[in-house]
Amino acid sequence: MRYIVSGGQMKEIDRYTIHEIGIPSMVLMERAAMAVAAEIEQRAGYSDVIWAVCGTGNNGADGVAAARMLHVKGYSVSVILAGERDRGSREFQEQLAIADKLGVEIALYDDYIPGRCDFVIDAVFGVGLDREIGGTSRALLTMVSNQKPRFTVAVDLPSGIHADTGAVMGIALPADITVTFGYEKLGTMLYPGKGYSGQVKIADIGFPDISLKRIEPEYFTYECSDKKLIPTRPSYSNKGTFGKVLVIAGSENMSGAAYLSALAAYRTGAGLVKLFTVEENRTVLQTQLPEAIITTYQREEVLAMTDDFKALLEEQCQWADVIVLGPGIGQEPYVENLTEAVLEGAFVPIIIDADGLNAIANNPQLTNYFTENMIITPHLGEMARLTGSSVTNIQKNLITTAREYADRFGITCVLKDAVTIAAGKDQKTYVNASGNSSMAKAGSGDVLTGIIAGLLALGLEEEKAASLGVWLHGLAGDKVREVNGEHSLLARELAEAIPVIMQQNNRKEEER
Repeated sequence: MRYIVSGGQMKEIDRYTIHEIGIPSMVLMERAAMAVAAEIEQRAGYSDVIWAVCGTGNNGADGVAAARMLHVKGYSVSVILAGERDRGSREFQEQLAIADKLGVEIALYDDYIPGRCDFVIDAVFGVGLDREIGGTSRALLTMVSNQKPRFTVAVDLPSGIHADTGAVMGIALPADITVTFGYEKLGTMLYPGKGYSGQVKIADIGFPDISLKRIEPEYFTYECSDKKLIPTRPSYSNKGTFGKVLVIAGSENMSGAAYLSALAAYRTGAGLVKLFTVEENRTVLQTQLPEAIITTYQREEVLAMTDDFKALLEEQCQWADVIVLGPGIGQEPYVENLTEAVLEGAFVPIIIDADGLNAIANNPQLTNYFTENMIITPHLGEMARLTGSSVTNIQKNLITTAREYADRFGITCVLKDAVTIAAGKDQKTYVNASGNSSMAKAGSGDVLTGIIAGLLALGLEEEKAASLGVWLHGLAGDKVREVNGEHSLLARELAEAIPVIMQQNNRKEEER
């Protein structure tokens, strides 16, 4: 697991490290500049022309220092300033003075005559940007963009990207590599900022762990080593050891969602999976997934809420260790009765997805049944219906939207988008780094629901199952894309890729 920070948190880490711990800012800056310069050195030749475009704050000072290091090694470097030389930070003035003494070419943007540009060090704005870019800075970024350099290295953040939201603040300069310092920023994890950041490299420049702990970090993501968090299967066990998942899913002519969720739950490790669905789905589901137990109901019984149906549903809920509610159940009138009956009668972890969420959106009083053992997995449209907000507004505020809904009801909220957010308890918020656009296919969300259910069945708590499930789902998508390319993924292939990922985890455990 690695932590991600907001712009404000990074400023506090920086402040505490310099003013409380006593590590000089120039020491941190030199290490940051070395990391940036190293990326240019790996790619540039001595005949290439390098521009370091710099603001007048400490981000600009990093850029000036990197330019000076390259100049000393014989590279052709020009520093182009977005602001007046005498208006910068103390560190900026000190770095300019050093560069001047070593003969680095330094010019104001207004005085600079553009020529050829092969490589760019982008150091105009960093984590402190909180307004739309205009004036000289905008003109400089536009000029650099029009030069179409072969390669751009961003210093900490691509200039123009908001450190907290990834929003473009009027204009932004795309990077091929972003060298970020200490910890990755939310702005390079979230779109559109992620699309501007290229490959993100985290440079250790000397921030001590205590500086991070003081801010009580709340945003995190997973790395390859975190597969060890998936529970192992003890040798002395049986199918009941690994949990029983009840998948309440599927409507007439809509059996696919039920199949995909059940398959994913099995592939992730659940010991038993039972499908509770309409009678019309019995034959097809028994054929598609003979490993699953099939129990069916008549829609008319649910609409009337007969005693026989209530008894049948109670029996299913008592059987289950985990319940999935919603994939493909449709929006007929009986679905609202079914959703309420499950929410009222179940006392095990429940994952509510798809039409289960639509039923709740249509009947907001059903949120009165929400408890801490519930996970919801809405995509943007479903979240808009649940909250009354617009899809556009939710896209711009993914973390805030997921976090507020989870906190309001005391549940775990998995908000699905190109970057999926899982908001759990205690303000801990997972920001997903796996997956790709090939996963934007029908049925992909049903597989995610099944994966989370399988992890719950293995004994993980709700927040951990949700975040790990999102990550594994994305890893499966990455694995399928390696084989089939960006366009040809099918949702069932995501479920079939889970065993490959699990097997890789087991091999690494054996190697250790």
